[in-house]
Amino acid sequence: MKLTAVKREDARVFNLPGRDWLHYIGPEINGAKNLTIGYSVFPADSAPEGHVHPTQEECIYIISGHGELVTPEGTATLEPGTCVYIPVGLHHQTISHGPGDLEMVTSFSPPVIPGSYEED
Repeated sequence: MKLTAVKREDARVFNLPGRDWLHYIGPEINGAKNLTIGYSVFPADSAPEGHVHPTQEECIYIISGHGELVTPEGTATLEPGTCVYIPVGLHHQTISHGPGDLEMVTSFSPPVIPGSYEED
């Protein structure tokens, strides 16, 4: 294993429902064994369907924009500087209120396969 630095222009981009997700760190990128790190960009006024990560914990850190993370347990306000923990199996939906994009760093443990949790 070696030190790895990935620039935004080198991240693998996944066009997931209602957002783009940039994949920076993970088993298939650099051999990380216990986590996946990405960056999500939700366009202003978007509200893609929610989803569940059946085996991963997720943590998001808001970089820019405003919105909400809606779960059956309640709603978290998303604004720059906010960090939210999402436990395994909790259904969650991200809503971007605008006016600009809602951008966040995402981390998963154990690693996630990008898009594998999206409903068909």
